[in-house]
Amino acid sequence: MNIQLTADSTCDLGPYAAERDVRIMPLSVILGGDSFLDGVNITPQDIFDYVDKTGTLPKTAAPSIADFEEFFAKFVDEGKTVIHFNISAKSSSSHEYAKQAAEKFGGKVFVIDTKALSSGQGLVVMKASDLLREGKGAEEIVAICEELRPRVNTSFIPDRLDYLYKGGRCSRMTMYAANMLKIHPLIEMDDGQLVASTKYRGSMQKCVEKYIADLAAKYPRYDKTRCFVTHSTADPELVQFAIDRVKETFAFDEILETVAGGVVTGHCGRNTLGVLFIAED
Repeated sequence: MNIQLTADSTCDLGPYAAERDVRIMPLSVILGGDSFLDGVNITPQDIFDYVDKTGTLPKTAAPSIADFEEFFAKFVDEGKTVIHFNISAKSSSSHEYAKQAAEKFGGKVFVIDTKALSSGQGLVVMKASDLLREGKGAEEIVAICEELRPRVNTSFIPDRLDYLYKGGRCSRMTMYAANMLKIHPLIEMDDGQLVASTKYRGSMQKCVEKYIADLAAKYPRYDKTRCFVTHSTADPELVQFAIDRVKETFAFDEILETVAGGVVTGHCGRNTLGVLFIAED
């Protein structure tokens, strides 16, 4: 079976998308009256500059049903079966629009709600690519990917809460207190939506060290195939510290570094960092 893997730009796969021939459907990032395509003609620095200048976050928009129909048609017309991976349906209307578009193609397009975002979504896509390389068919790939979704650890630590406050995800008092006391909450996916849990305190390096130790304690059994260290243009020293600590703590076959795209960056701000992987049952 000729299969084409596709995904929303929110999967934050960076160069690994092209390496695995995963075609990307960009969401839109809106700065004032101007609309840009995530990963195409906007950079994280553009977003930082806009927020610094205006004090407001960019808006984001999902592709329309017509956009998805046009996107899928390119591959179906080539005789391919499409498996598309969406950002969590609880975070965007992208999944619903993709599902409606898929109905036009008579079973030639499968649409998966990854119930994740960023490289948590990317992990599901990469697993599908592994399965495709093993010769699995479309229905088997879809079934396996839907089964593993609850086991994907999608979590990260923001440096500051300014962007979360501007996005209405925390109060002004919480933001000021956290920034003053150097509190960095753990933000993680729970059944497709982001929730705040553990509160770490201290420098980002100290918090990342504790965060990785807590992940090891929470997930003693995990898929050793790969891990993503994904960040929103974080300090290089912090990124390298996280990678080194993951190497010391876990036994992944590969540790992949990716930088969050415009949609994810616009919600979490600079210097946010996450360690993402698939847990075992």
